[in-house]
Amino acid sequence: MPAKASNSNDMESKLTELLEPVVRSEGLMLVQLQWRPEGSGQVLRLFVDRPEGGVTLDECTEVNRQAGDLLDVEDLIPGRYRLEVSSPGLTRRLKTRRDFEIFAGRPARLIYLDQEGKSRTIKGVLMGCQGGDVLVQTPEGQRAIALDQVAKANLDLQI
Repeated sequence: MPAKASNSNDMESKLTELLEPVVRSEGLMLVQLQWRPEGSGQVLRLFVDRPEGGVTLDECTEVNRQAGDLLDVEDLIPGRYRLEVSSPGLTRRLKTRRDFEIFAGRPARLIYLDQEGKSRTIKGVLMGCQGGDVLVQTPEGQRAIALDQVAKANLDLQI
């Protein structure tokens, strides 16, 4: 089993390296790439966005066309697969330090582990990162949450 996961991770890395320039050429960023090699039901999903948010259907269609053409030429994926391109949505998940920095100024909801290992939730406005912490402005003041303690984080529609 670990070899399969490793092969999937290797393929995701290769696909990201190949397709990220296509996404950038359209003025977008590749938020996430998912590769699910499931026999004849192989699926490659690209989630694209821009820092200020808002990706149109036409932009997703264009990225899909360009990525599909490039994948056909490079022939990285054996057999048949389905390519899907979409937006991560208004309440998209935040995973990396880069995500927290890009979406500074936006409302978010974080679930993190406190010093006792208990799960806690905080809602507020992202203020970016400082050192190893995510900064969140709450009605009670600014809080610093260790990035490695964040279990889950999403943009929120409201505070």
